[in-house]
Amino acid sequence: MDFLNELNGKYSISNNQLEFYKENKFIKIKNIFSPELIQYYNSRITKVVDRLSKESVPLEDRDTYGKAFLQLFNLWTIDDEVKKFIFSKKIAKIASDLMEVDGVRMYHDQALFKEGGGGITPWHADQYYWPLDSDKTITAWIPLQDTPLEMGPLEFSSGSHIIKEGRDLAISDDSERIIHEKLRVTDFKHVIEKFDIGEISFHSGWVFHRAGANQTNNVRKVMTVIYMDRNMKLKKPENDGQINDWKTWCPNAKIGEIIDSPINPILY
Repeated sequence: MDFLNELNGKYSISNNQLEFYKENKFIKIKNIFSPELIQYYNSRITKVVDRLSKESVPLEDRDTYGKAFLQLFNLWTIDDEVKKFIFSKKIAKIASDLMEVDGVRMYHDQALFKEGGGGITPWHADQYYWPLDSDKTITAWIPLQDTPLEMGPLEFSSGSHIIKEGRDLAISDDSERIIHEKLRVTDFKHVIEKFDIGEISFHSGWVFHRAGANQTNNVRKVMTVIYMDRNMKLKKPENDGQINDWKTWCPNAKIGEIIDSPINPILY
């Protein structure tokens, strides 16, 4: 099936949506894609994940991170049909408009499949891992099915991007405990809502978020695309995660220069 017109169609962010994002650093938007498109790419992405997944450790024997989800990266380089989905100009333009930049380029994509019975995704801020010199980053979190609360949809701490404490924590049991305690004594609203099919959330690199356990017998399938300002520069890494990301997702980029490697194409 050919969904190119829908993938690359226009979506105009309203002033109210932009103001909401600027204040909270996340937003959920319904009906970006049709159920038919999501169902098609659910099947297509699942086939790629099944082919690539090498996880052999039983769920009960994994650590917290391993129980959270199966994680596979840069599917756009592996399957041309999935690439059409990842390179959607509609999503890329929304990302660009929300960040109020002239355009965006790829940081990387991720398939996040939380198995039936899979555990929590601990509180964390994504940009801990990224050697990027500004906060002009955003992740599109795209569920590939209706995602009720029992499946563990993404949760947000609205406006928590202003908190500095916890930014130095990798995703772990410690991040769940320490950040939970910090957020508990603040006035930031904890947003936990289901996702309808075709609904997509966008969140900045520094807003704290988590996901609950998948209490169903079905896999919670999600595709994510991480965008950065097209003029994003590489900064000197501050931890081992950022060193790894430099080598993996920004190959041959130089500190202080725009990240313009073959796997960081401009998407809008």
